[in-house]
Amino acid sequence: MRDVAVIGVGMIPFGRRDEDSLMDMLAMASLKALDDAGLGDKEKAVDAVYVGNMGAGILQHQTALASSLVDRLSLLPAAAETVENGPASGGSAVKNGILAVASGYYDYVLVVGGEKMREVTGWRATDFVATMTHPLAEYIYGVTLPGLAGMFTRLYMEKYGVTPEMLVEVAIKNQSMGALNPYAHVEMAISREGIYESWHSIVNNPPVADPLRLYDACPVSDGAAAIVLCPLELAKKHQKTPILIAGFGQATDTQTLQERDDPTDLKAVTLAAQKAFEMAKMKPSDIHVAELHDAFTILEIAESEHVGFFKKGEGGKAVLQGKTRLGGQIPINVSGGLKARGHPVGATGVAQIVEIVFQLRHELPKERQVRNAQNGLTVNFGGFGNNVLVFILRRVEQ
Repeated sequence: MRDVAVIGVGMIPFGRRDEDSLMDMLAMASLKALDDAGLGDKEKAVDAVYVGNMGAGILQHQTALASSLVDRLSLLPAAAETVENGPASGGSAVKNGILAVASGYYDYVLVVGGEKMREVTGWRATDFVATMTHPLAEYIYGVTLPGLAGMFTRLYMEKYGVTPEMLVEVAIKNQSMGALNPYAHVEMAISREGIYESWHSIVNNPPVADPLRLYDACPVSDGAAAIVLCPLELAKKHQKTPILIAGFGQATDTQTLQERDDPTDLKAVTLAAQKAFEMAKMKPSDIHVAELHDAFTILEIAESEHVGFFKKGEGGKAVLQGKTRLGGQIPINVSGGLKARGHPVGATGVAQIVEIVFQLRHELPKERQVRNAQNGLTVNFGGFGNNVLVFILRRVEQ
């Protein structure tokens, strides 16, 4: 198996993009990644294209996105496949791209994830995301992802002593970083005083799924992100600093929370992280920056424990102590995370990789750059923790 590196990345600002179709967004992010890799003027730039998307068939009444995209980008006759894995669709597309290059079958692969969610109402978007729940045990009873997150949060609070103040600190941290990220959907920083004053305000911060409130949830977003992969030996010939995919792991768990021995135990996160660390020959303390799947603030805390950054019950305290801020022990979601960057579900797993590549290349302005970052980690959380991908990336000095 060959070592695989990222040689190009591209992303468009997340948010409400009424002027762009889904295919427009996928194409724009792809062209940026190809240009970044130095392949934008090549007639046959890539051998294959993988597109991560969850809901175009439902929301845009369009399927076979990858086939359409290679034609749109004049990448014919490149192989093309669309990959669906709920909110982890982007991560699964990346994994397929890695395996294709590692096997030796393809040399250059484009991976792009995207979603256009704002052209429907918030209620319709919530229902669309809820289609990943169990159709007979959950969906028909009105279970939604915010509902599952609310129940998970209450259980985590009772078992590990997580407090509303800890959740608030995650929101403050991530929105303050999102305000510095030109790609972020939510560009508004929130002050500690302001959010605490409005914490129990039905008007300013209404309940979403008790005990979660508006500031605890990510926005519904449009957006796309893309990366270009190739073997490490070829990556060294390109101008950009190669970023090695040092390790990755994927694991599943029961689809419904009620079937789990302990609903607070995100086993798939733990197992996927263990596989990634083993492959990378690293441990949690080797990671300098992480992008965790904080669709809800509680998930950042829980995932930080399950990947091994902190012991169970210590993640919330770490947030209060500033350990997960820029300059702290392990900066988490310096992009703003899903909470502020946004969550176009098919794009998220790819966008996390893009952010880590920016960090490991040391290309970001100092107010967002993790100093001397060499290793980064991402967690892409599918379903409610029933299909999870973890990636570890490493800077390769030339």
